[in-house]
Amino acid sequence: MATKKTAPFTLTERLTLATGATPTVSGTIDLGSYVDVGDRQGIMIHSVDYIFQGATAGDDVIASMPAASSVLVQTLDLNRGGLVFANDRALISSSALTQGTANDLDRSSDLFPDNFGKGAMDGRTVVNDQLYLEAKCTGTTTADLNVTVRVTASIVKLSQVDFMAIAIQSTAADN
Repeated sequence: MATKKTAPFTLTERLTLATGATPTVSGTIDLGSYVDVGDRQGIMIHSVDYIFQGATAGDDVIASMPAASSVLVQTLDLNRGGLVFANDRALISSSALTQGTANDLDRSSDLFPDNFGKGAMDGRTVVNDQLYLEAKCTGTTTADLNVTVRVTASIVKLSQVDFMAIAIQSTAADN
């Protein structure tokens, strides 16, 4: 069983889909100073929020996205090198922002942090030293498009059995 060592705190990272770009953009959030294998210390992710913005903080997102396109964003605890399917065990959270042909926007998140098993308190426990972020626009961006990922987490201490189970599961998911 995990015991919380800290109150929840927020980690953030911004991904920028450059003007005219369609490839996947990647980023990381470094967890190395929070995870300690010797102490069986990990990170419990309580929630992940995605904020979509235009080229500057005050710009409209619609100006950055082509009509009939979408932006897909995922947070993972293993580096898969791109977007993954929803059944991938490394997937922590994902979101999409879709713009229709009439400049109508629709935002959805299809997965929230889950414990993926019994025994977790209220979130997904991670023992890896990085979170990996992937974003892609299905059309060619007309201006820079920024996606800020805000992760609310806390540091937890795990029992030896729980730490080993999470580490083995993470290693097995890597294959």
